[in-house]
Amino acid sequence: MRIFFAMLLLFLALNSHAYTIKAIKFDGMVQMSESVALRMLSFEAGSEVDDAMIDASIKTYFKQGYFQDIWTDISKDGVLTFHFKEKPLISKIELKGWKENDSEAIDGVVQIKVGALYDEKKIEAAKKRIIEAINQEAKVDSVVEIEKELLENGSYKVTFIVNEGEEIIIEELLYSGISGLESDDFDAIIANKEKEFMGWFWGRNDGKMKVADLAYDPLRIRDLYMQHGYLDIDVKEPFVKVNFDNYTADMSYQVKEGEVYSVSKITIMQEKQVVADAQIEELLSLKVGEVFNIETFRNDSQKIKTLIADLSYAFVQIVPDLKKDKEKRQVEVIYKIVPGDKVKIRNVIISGNSRTLDRIIRRELYLGPGDMYSLTDLGDSRSALGRLGFFDGNTIEEKRVDNQTMDLVVKVKEAPTGNIQLGGGYGSYGGLLVSVAVDDRNVWGSGIDVGVKAERSELSSNYSFSIANSRLNDSDFSGNFSVFTSDFEYEDYSVMSDGLNMGVGHRFTRYISGHLGYGYSQNKYEIDEDADLTYVDEYLFEDYTKSSVTVSLKYDDTDDFYLPRKGIILSQSIENAGVGGEAEFIKTRTTFGAYKGLEEWFGFDLIARYKAKINYVHDSGFLPIAEKFYMGGIGSVRGYESYSLSPTTVEDANATNGVRRYGGEYSATNSFELSFPLVPAAKMRLVTYLDWGYIGTTEKENGDYKVKNLSRGGFGAGLEWFSPVGPIQLMFSKPLAEEEGDETSLFEFTMGQRF
Repeated sequence: MRIFFAMLLLFLALNSHAYTIKAIKFDGMVQMSESVALRMLSFEAGSEVDDAMIDASIKTYFKQGYFQDIWTDISKDGVLTFHFKEKPLISKIELKGWKENDSEAIDGVVQIKVGALYDEKKIEAAKKRIIEAINQEAKVDSVVEIEKELLENGSYKVTFIVNEGEEIIIEELLYSGISGLESDDFDAIIANKEKEFMGWFWGRNDGKMKVADLAYDPLRIRDLYMQHGYLDIDVKEPFVKVNFDNYTADMSYQVKEGEVYSVSKITIMQEKQVVADAQIEELLSLKVGEVFNIETFRNDSQKIKTLIADLSYAFVQIVPDLKKDKEKRQVEVIYKIVPGDKVKIRNVIISGNSRTLDRIIRRELYLGPGDMYSLTDLGDSRSALGRLGFFDGNTIEEKRVDNQTMDLVVKVKEAPTGNIQLGGGYGSYGGLLVSVAVDDRNVWGSGIDVGVKAERSELSSNYSFSIANSRLNDSDFSGNFSVFTSDFEYEDYSVMSDGLNMGVGHRFTRYISGHLGYGYSQNKYEIDEDADLTYVDEYLFEDYTKSSVTVSLKYDDTDDFYLPRKGIILSQSIENAGVGGEAEFIKTRTTFGAYKGLEEWFGFDLIARYKAKINYVHDSGFLPIAEKFYMGGIGSVRGYESYSLSPTTVEDANATNGVRRYGGEYSATNSFELSFPLVPAAKMRLVTYLDWGYIGTTEKENGDYKVKNLSRGGFGAGLEWFSPVGPIQLMFSKPLAEEEGDETSLFEFTMGQRF
């Protein structure tokens, strides 16, 4: 055997030819440059090579994944030529039967881009990912077929033909071993729930299995128990029994609750003393003697981190620990604090602002080069950039330079701020309303707001020009100026106004700003020839001038201008008319808005909003009817025409003019909204809402007639869309408490307003 093996090696050696290569050429190679291909060879022109060396070079090229076939030949004059047959390109990718025309699915699931080389292994991997993604939607027995079409240019069109499987419905969900909590408590936190009666109805459980959450639901149940002090809780992964005949499933959990622990002691351990322990203890919500709560424990850890990080310890680590005493059913809570070194900001780098000037962004940041780090300042800077309304989003990355220095990288994505705004609606009284405005909130990227508006309906018109700068010369002062002309046609009279407004403001703190404004207007009435004003005071329709000073104060800590997910807005203004004009009154306006993102509770980007307005005007000499309050429309009570709701005169048998709007001296409106993600890729959301308002007057009787106050509401749904030309709202409403003579509006739309 040894003799045979030796003879075989001798034979191979005699037949392994050596060649002297004078030149190396490449034929059919496109995806790789010749210089790169030459560097990958273990030899060069002038070298002596054999078949083994050539075979090794071919294998090296194959590993690059670009080629279907490679072969070589050597000419008589010593020219070695590598011939390549490259894989074709993919010029088009389609999904059929599942997420058709969904670019996010192609990018995120298929993960093959147009222009990539056709590779069978990658195609098969994409097929598996599609099936896995469908499985996450609780659909089993899905089938994906691949169809490839060779196009005239030699590239491939690849189509993934998907036949979705069936959804699995959880018919029964059982728990064993629970006594301290109720099984109903788990429904608010787990994703896989038992099907309820009328599960298809909004707010009911449809029972669809979410495979991706099966591994996380036990952790959610465990966390809920630990919020009630059960530190020994053990929740096994659910046992799932699937009936593939009708695609239903039964699930069961095995739970060992253990005992409830109370807090025996809270220990603060600082690696080095950077703040008094007593100051840390004041922040803590977890108290000795109370039942342990893991959620409070985590929140307290974050409070400590914020406190220390605000002292410039940017890389602080909070290492929490629990020491359990099972016999006493008590736990000692330990917070080990490793502060590290104080950190200074070396540089702030701005990126992504193709239009907005760097200084407009920098002036909103509370951290700059040379400043000591602060976690609160960092968060407030993100929110301040969001409140500008100039960007679709922003991030501030912390780039560590060394233990004592970091750079901040501010990344913004420009949003359209200069646009043509459209608004309007249709009502049974006012007919079609169309509003057109050319506005740029960030003209030339300077942060200056310039706008021209024209609004026209069958009964009203309004034209205005405005300019405002929220940061005069990059300071904390602001300024604004506007001129306008308008007219509004009421039942048997019209009001025409021309005027101007100007003012200055100042930002006192990060969230609080004030404004002092002055306004002047000339107002005239036109009375219809056939109007019967027998039972109306004539002074209400006297032409007048208004000269007023307005003082306002505003608090705003929201995180975004158009679509806030946290924070509140509270403003109060007082207008004093009578500074040289004929109108004399004092008017106050109070607005409030609260915003809360609920994604951590519901698992999707749900936003709750509450908005309220309270208005009051006091007649201190002469209060024109046009200066009173009216309700209705977007921003007030949807379902009723804009400005159509008002106290009215009670119909009198002696009056020929019947019921008349009289204007309110006080009003209050409330609005509760829920905003749901509809098409996230298109920045489109669904909003549902309930509005309710009250408007009235202190003057219950006037002459021979009485004044009737009123309360109205409305509910409905709408579409919120961040379109390429600005935010759009489409509202479909149904009035509540409607009475005969009310002017309703079933549809309204606006563009350019914050949600």
